This record gives sequence, C-alpha cells and structure tokens, in this order.
Amino acid sequence: MESDHVRVLFSPSGRRGAVAIGTSLLDASDQLGVEIESLCGGRGACGHCQVEIIEGEFPKERIKSCSSHLKQRDLVEETTLPLKEGRLLACQTTLSGDVVINVPRESQVHPPHVCKPARIHKTTLNSKIKLYYIDSALFDSKSELGEAEHLCQLLKTHWRLESVRFDLDLIQLLPGILESGNLSITLAVYDESEVIAAYSGQQESCYGAAVDIGSTTLAIQLCQLNSGDIVAEAGSINPQVQYGEDVMSRVSYLMMHKQSLHKLTSLVRSEIQSLIDQVCERAGIDPSLLLELTFVGNPIMHHLFLGITPLSLGQAPFRLIASDSMVLKCKDLNLKCHPATRGYLLPCIAGHVGSDAAAMVLAEAPWESEEITLLVDVGTNAEIVLGNQSRLFATSSPTGPAFEGAQIEFGQRAAPGAIERVRIDPKTLEPSVKIIGSQSWTSDAHPQSDLDLPEVTGICGSGIIEVIGELYLADVIGADGRFNEQSRQRSSRIILDGKTYRYLLYKNDSITLTISQTDIRAIQLAKAALYAGIRLLMESYGCDRVDRIRLAGAFGGQIDVKYAMILGMIPDCPLDQVSAAGNAAGTGARVALLDSHSRNKIEQVVEQITKIETAIAEGFQELFVDAMAIPHSTDPFVNLNQVVALPDRRDKPVSRRRRRG
Repeated sequence: MESDHVRVLFSPSGRRGAVAIGTSLLDASDQLGVEIESLCGGRGACGHCQVEIIEGEFPKERIKSCSSHLKQRDLVEETTLPLKEGRLLACQTTLSGDVVINVPRESQVHPPHVCKPARIHKTTLNSKIKLYYIDSALFDSKSELGEAEHLCQLLKTHWRLESVRFDLDLIQLLPGILESGNLSITLAVYDESEVIAAYSGQQESCYGAAVDIGSTTLAIQLCQLNSGDIVAEAGSINPQVQYGEDVMSRVSYLMMHKQSLHKLTSLVRSEIQSLIDQVCERAGIDPSLLLELTFVGNPIMHHLFLGITPLSLGQAPFRLIASDSMVLKCKDLNLKCHPATRGYLLPCIAGHVGSDAAAMVLAEAPWESEEITLLVDVGTNAEIVLGNQSRLFATSSPTGPAFEGAQIEFGQRAAPGAIERVRIDPKTLEPSVKIIGSQSWTSDAHPQSDLDLPEVTGICGSGIIEVIGELYLADVIGADGRFNEQSRQRSSRIILDGKTYRYLLYKNDSITLTISQTDIRAIQLAKAALYAGIRLLMESYGCDRVDRIRLAGAFGGQIDVKYAMILGMIPDCPLDQVSAAGNAAGTGARVALLDSHSRNKIEQVVEQITKIETAIAEGFQELFVDAMAIPHSTDPFVNLNQVVALPDRRDKPVSRRRRRG
C-alpha cells in the first residue's frame, strides 16, 4: 500500500480499501461504496452521518485501529440530530491512519435486509408453561397457610399438581397481585413444578419467543403458547460483526483483547433485548407476559451469549466449555421480560457444530426417514448433518464470509440496491440483473425507466453465485475458475486486469461493478470448503450419493439451488429433491419452545450423532483440492447434466483420493 494512503474497514457492510490520508470518513465511505446518510451536504449541520470507531488490532485485515488515527474538525454549529456519546460525524472527521468504523443502522442509507421469516411447521403443542385460573371463591379465608402455600394447595387439589413451589421473584410480587385482583388470580406454572408468574384476574394467554443467534444476523419469533401462533417476528444484524465478519475473526480479536469478552457479550444481549421489545410492541403485549425463550446458535455465539470465553474453540482439539442443554433465568442474561422468565438453550453437537445445527436437525427430523438426507446451514461457518434413521454424522466447514458478500470487491450484504440475480447471454455475454427492491430485470445497456428501481450499490451473495455460475456456463471461465483468454475477443465486457481479466457486470454514472479473478477465487475457496465437508460425511457414512438436500439459513433460502449445484457447493442430486429449509434453526427453536417433549428427543439424538472435525480429519485437504474445480474435478454431476448443459471438461484429472463404499 502507498505510504500516503491508509486502510479503512466499514462495518457492518464489510467494505474495505485504501484511501488517501486526509480523506474524510464520508468521502472514504463514498469511494468504497458505503452509503452513509448526509442531508446537509457534508457541512456538519444535520448530524445524520454519525459513526463509531472500533479500537483494537485486527490481524486478518492488517489494521491497528485507534482514535488517534482520526482528526475531528471543530463543529461550527450544533447539529440538528444530537451527536450521541462516543460517536463522530463522518463528514467532519479525516483519516490519518488505519481504522475500523462502525456505521449504526440509523446512519445507513440502505440498512441490510435481514430476511429470516418463520416457516410453517406442524408442531405438537405441549408447552412447559400452563396457565391456571383460581377464582376468589376457592380461597379459604380460615387457612393458616401462607398465601403462596395456599395457592400451591389449590393447584394440588383442583389440578393434581404435586410438589408445586413458588419462584422467589414471584413471591416478592405476590401481595400486590392478590390485592389488585381481589384474590382472583391466574398462575403460570413451569414444568408442572414451579409457579413463575401470576396475574390479577383471569389471564387467557401467555407468550414465548424463539431466538436464533447467528454470526451475521439475529432473528426472533414471538409465539402465543396456548395456540402456537406466531404473533410477531423481527431480525437484525448481529452487532458483533464490527469485531469480525466470521466467528473465528471474533475469536482472534478476543485473543488479542481478552478484556473485550464482556463487551461482545453485552452487544449481543442488548440487541436481543431490542428485538424482544420490538416484537412485544408489534404484538401489543406487555413483556411481563413473555415467560420463556429458547435460544440457538453456533458454539462461539453460544459461548459469547452466555459470557463464556470461546478461546478454546480457536485451536485444536476445539473443545466446548459447555455443551449440554441449559435452563436459565433470563434476568441472569440481562434480558428484561418477567423477573422469572425462563431461557432454554438447546444442546451443542460438537466443537464447531452448535445448538443451531441441533435445532435444524429437530426441525427436519432426518432420523425418521430411510432417505439419506443432507442438511446444510450455509453461513460463515457452514454446519452440515448427513444421515437417516440408521445413523447421523455432523461436521462444520470454515467457508468464511464470501458467500455473504464479504471478501468480494463489490460485495455487500443483502440490502436494497444489491444485485441478487444474474443472467448472461451465452453468445453476446450481455448480462441482465435483478436488484433487491425491484421486481424487474434490467441491464446497464437497456436500463428500465422504472422510477422505483433502486440505484445499484453492489452485489450480494446470491448474485455472486449466479454470476460465477453464468460465467462458467457461458465458457467465460473454465472449470479451474480462470478466465479463458479467448473470451476477450467475444465481448468488450471482458476487461484486461494486469495478467488476468475482469467481467463488467454493471456500469452507470455512479458505479462500475466488475467481477474479478480474485472474487471468483474467494468463492471457489468457500465452496470447496463446504463441498469437502459434505464429502467427508458421505465417505464416513459410506455413500456416493444423497437422496435429498435441504439448504438452511437466511442465505440458503435466497440462493437458486441450481446455481449452488452448478458452482459445486453441494453434491449432485435430482434438482426436485433440493430445496430451501428457510430458517431451520429458528424453526427448531420454535419447536422446542412449543413442544417440551421435543427437547428430550433432540437431547437424545445429539448424543447419538457421530461428530467429525474437518480441521483434523484425515483426507480433508485432498477433498478440498478436488472441490476447487467448478463444479468438481472428478464428480460427474449426472443429474445436473440432464437439466443444464455443462461445458465440456478440457482436462479430467484423476482424484487423488480413493472412495469408500
């Protein structure tokens, strides 16, 4: 990097690059394609361009970020929007050194599109929490028992609930509740053993929430426990992304800043609290009616949420500090609902296969089928489960954040303005694209006159997968991912880039969006890690094919399964047997919330799953090398060839690995 330039990384977009010393943060964001609100033209008057510096060392980015690398101009007037503590105005702050900058949601022109909608799933209703209404007529005014003990006696007499006791937090609230209800009271009993909440008069409904703690996104589903109905849901970007786009980057950050554990834990808990407040407000309920939450997440998110250091997961043998299911009080997690609200954490499966994978297994129930089912939660750390009623295997693969738009020059998270779909004419190499926020297909050669068409800001993961798949089908790149030299004669969209080439996908007055050889290689590395992990499980099981594939997670629901197979992210399978499972982790968390028996089942299944660690597994590296080719160096993809005309392979290397089974 030139000595008169500095490195800047913007979070949560993941955009990074070098800009000249003295550049304002607002201008730097513009140069790197990060859209920050600025209503006053950069005069320091509106206060909408507020940002935060994230201090510390980030080895992966080769950045040491500190406040001394920024220079603030003196404000000449008070901003319309008050400047929050710890924040800076991007238009009034210039760069003198390397920094990592967080752009709060309210300062983003196009906040990331968090899409983790709930999936319909038939669930047996058997909540841990039941409501019991006790009319004042049932009270014995002559009883010498304490009020709590008298209520327990009534539960035993009228509903045969033996050995019920009151939670201490509730006993402290009981006098006021009895008084306001003239002794008529509704008791919420947890697991037929403990009264955890009470309400004056007759209360007919209580609620629970299922929370999916993802590395990149958080999602919550608020459910009425009586009916099982989802009454509200919400999602957001995990604020921890400012300390690393993938979980291992966060572990690295903690290795260098061990005192930051509390900060990372507080960030995710505060964001979950914000989501709880959002769904309760949308449903029009008081948070005191929220009596149980279930939580799922990968092992590192699981540990950070609980305030447990995840450093043991950063090196072999990748041991969890805690893996079993847990029942906790949510107030001990600094979550404000009812004082006695319970939290249930599903069990983790292995060192890098967490409770989110266990929830995915619970939602999909592969143990009930004879078919060999492949479950893949595509994320920064892909979690993979394969098997059937005979046996189940699980592993994880470090795919990194490339599938989510990071490590791609013009990549970004899914948000309005991001290209999400791509088609390339195989003869002319002219592209058509679909942009998030529009239902129309468009191109820079024939732009739509639709006034509602968002301005292109970048390309998200689903678009990246499709454009590389289309470049392969159009014979612009070969199976090795390299640009074919003769492609330059076919179209002016193939641009010389040093010793290699780029493909011009979209150009207008504000952006020249290209796909580089480096971008393609980043996706190849990610998809090879994923495919190699899948192949490792297939070899462990002893099969050369799978009967059914389910792609889980927000990203898994956005990608076209055909292009996932063309790229070689997943093995060959009839395309009608490949489908999106949606937010399967969130669905499994909801099943565990609504059906207490399912908790026992998944705890038993997890114990029976064979765990395999890719980092130390014999032969994983060979499988990874074979999987670098598009779609694969040796696997034939017979089913895919019946649907898509794959280019002839110019070279047919022999696999270095002998297959089992």
